[in-house]
Amino acid sequence: MSRYFPEPIFEHGRSRARVGILLVNLGTPDAPDAPALRRYLAQFLSDPRVVEIPRLVWWLILHGIVLRTRPAQSAKKYATIWQEGGSPLRLFSEAQARALEVRLNHDVPESERLCVRLAMRYGQPALPDAVAALKAQGCDRLLLLPLYPQYAASTTASSQDALFDVLKLWRNVPALRTVRHYHDDPGYIAALKGRVERFWAVHGRPEVLVMSFHGVPQFTLEKGDPYHCECLKTGRLLAEALQLNREQYRISFQSLFGRAEWVKPYTAPMVEDLARSGVRHIQVVCPGFPADCLETLEEIGMEVKAAFLAQGGQVYHYIPALNDDPDWLDALANIARANLGGWWPPVLEGEDLTGRQQRAEERVAQFAGPPLQ
Repeated sequence: MSRYFPEPIFEHGRSRARVGILLVNLGTPDAPDAPALRRYLAQFLSDPRVVEIPRLVWWLILHGIVLRTRPAQSAKKYATIWQEGGSPLRLFSEAQARALEVRLNHDVPESERLCVRLAMRYGQPALPDAVAALKAQGCDRLLLLPLYPQYAASTTASSQDALFDVLKLWRNVPALRTVRHYHDDPGYIAALKGRVERFWAVHGRPEVLVMSFHGVPQFTLEKGDPYHCECLKTGRLLAEALQLNREQYRISFQSLFGRAEWVKPYTAPMVEDLARSGVRHIQVVCPGFPADCLETLEEIGMEVKAAFLAQGGQVYHYIPALNDDPDWLDALANIARANLGGWWPPVLEGEDLTGRQQRAEERVAQFAGPPLQ
């Protein structure tokens, strides 16, 4: 039995190989019930990039305690945000993948178009299946584009690990590029700014805008993970774009897990303190989540809201994630183009390499935002 997957049948006379983009998000259970959550959490929490506890000790905790209690608890939360078509994270991520492919293939001959496939680091659609689909379409160059604007070992690096493990099973391995981060990308910041300002136009400006990012254990910062610093830079750039002074916004961290200390300040206690100090109207935006999910819709939209109101707050709004926002999708396409230099766009009939480079630069400039300081 071969250790490698069978290669797609070679098609003689095919004009050229294709470029593939692997758009990766964290993942979601298949259903809002305990069995689906148990499968999902078992895969997610078994990742040594996610939980850095000695394997034997953590295996006993995970299978002896966590997977016996947490799936039912989490299923109840997922049930509150589940949509008719499935998980919001999957639905929005699939829409982003489709929109990215359309934008990148605009005005490109059908035979030369690149392929975009969505994969989840945990759950479905599985990353091995997405790679197999790109291979079947003749892709000999792959760009890994994670839907994590800020780099973290537990997200970006974990996705890289998973892709490298999959490629070990292929005989004919494609050329590979990876996007590390885009936390300070001008188009990304401009899309966030537009999202907030359009929300303000309908709901008014809050006394305080809270920018809540997913938390990570404190020790990861101390050991050199840049995630915390990149979140702070995103928050600062967004505040500058919105012309907020230091009293008009806060940066915090959510979604804590376990008993270890995580990077601070924590979102829920922060909004409680704001309410107790007399702040009556706040809004929360989650810049690190390009697609709405459990952590934004349930945790921020419901749990944190209840905490703020219970302490005397009066008006609370969650500002939805970028999701299918056209400015964000343009920015995502621009990020892809910037990382496909030399691979994309293809040379068109009658065009030399200089012409292709000029056309590529024009497309990048088309969606570029203002320079960042």
